[in-house]
Amino acid sequence: MAPKVSSMGFIQPFWLVVLAILLSACGSPLVSHPIQVGATQSALYLPLLENKRVALVVNQTSRVNGQHLVDFLLAKEVNVVRIFAPEHGFRGDHDAGAYVNNDIDSKTGLPITSIYGQHKKPPKHIMDQVDMVIFDIQDVGVRFYTYISSMHYMMEAAAESSTPFMVLDRPNPNGRFTDGPILDPAYQSFVGMHPIPVLHGMTVAELARMIKGESWFKNADSLDLITIANTHYNRNMSYVLPVAPSPNLPNHQAVQLYPSLCFFEATPVSVGRGTDFPFQVIGHNQVPLGDFAFTPESRTGAALHPKLQDKALLGIDLRTSSQQGLDLQLLISTYQQFKAANLNFFERADFMDKLAGTKELRLAIEQGKSAKQIKQSWQSELQAFKQQRQPYLLY
Repeated sequence: MAPKVSSMGFIQPFWLVVLAILLSACGSPLVSHPIQVGATQSALYLPLLENKRVALVVNQTSRVNGQHLVDFLLAKEVNVVRIFAPEHGFRGDHDAGAYVNNDIDSKTGLPITSIYGQHKKPPKHIMDQVDMVIFDIQDVGVRFYTYISSMHYMMEAAAESSTPFMVLDRPNPNGRFTDGPILDPAYQSFVGMHPIPVLHGMTVAELARMIKGESWFKNADSLDLITIANTHYNRNMSYVLPVAPSPNLPNHQAVQLYPSLCFFEATPVSVGRGTDFPFQVIGHNQVPLGDFAFTPESRTGAALHPKLQDKALLGIDLRTSSQQGLDLQLLISTYQQFKAANLNFFERADFMDKLAGTKELRLAIEQGKSAKQIKQSWQSELQAFKQQRQPYLLY
């Protein structure tokens, strides 16, 4: 049967829509079937790529049944002409914050254009050589994870050049949670570009629809946006990523802890960069946060110069923690320990405010407010956001 196409280019097989309705009526959810990500549904998007010069925004997570999307499309004789590489690079082997340079892929000979570093949006002369841009990168559902910022800039570039933009969707491993303060535009940066909460509860395709629908970039109305949805997926599912999304999120535990632990990046506290368990521990060399000992070391491609490098730290091992979503208690208690030691905790206050999308979170912690009080302060904005996002949801 022909695929179902909405006004914003959402494609899903019509038979799946009918099947979902029938099973829902019978009280039988689709969870018994394996999730199929957008990239695996090639019958829906390959016809749209015929006779097109195709550019890909991809990294190591862009897999189609074990094969990289680049290799898969080339094998299908799609005219792939360029790769756009986000933070951590095309192969996902660059340290956080490390510039990604233009290059040539040694395997395919394709030119790689960096969209992380000096230029976050490709120039017009490159976009003029492209008839379709495909975005297929695994996100983790957190506002300050920069892949969605790169998607924003690529959508803007596509709109400026009248180039269709396709998103091959993937599940959000933190999709069960919508939490945190809404970003204040005064604190907009590459680690927070949209007025959404820290945990937005959306997939990249849903977010792309919202970015366009809310006109969060110039000429958004003119963008031809196509999204290929996941099947057999809903946001309440637990989803373990098959490929690590970046060097310092090596496993499911790190992905689950990341929304809470990333705030420590604005403090003197290590989150385990330079160890075998990044974003699964915290520690410090002057303030003993616990009895777990570890020493960050330089690691090429993951943490070349980690915080507190080569220092013996004492802290907390969170590798077996059941913590999920946005947990403020650890941040608050660590702040109090630093305060008791007469040491500055928010030593990078401006970065903390960019991560939070507001200064209010930092100020509330400094004022001694509890996690419950702080979370209560953003509930009305969260409810408004949930209503705002509703037209763009696919699941």
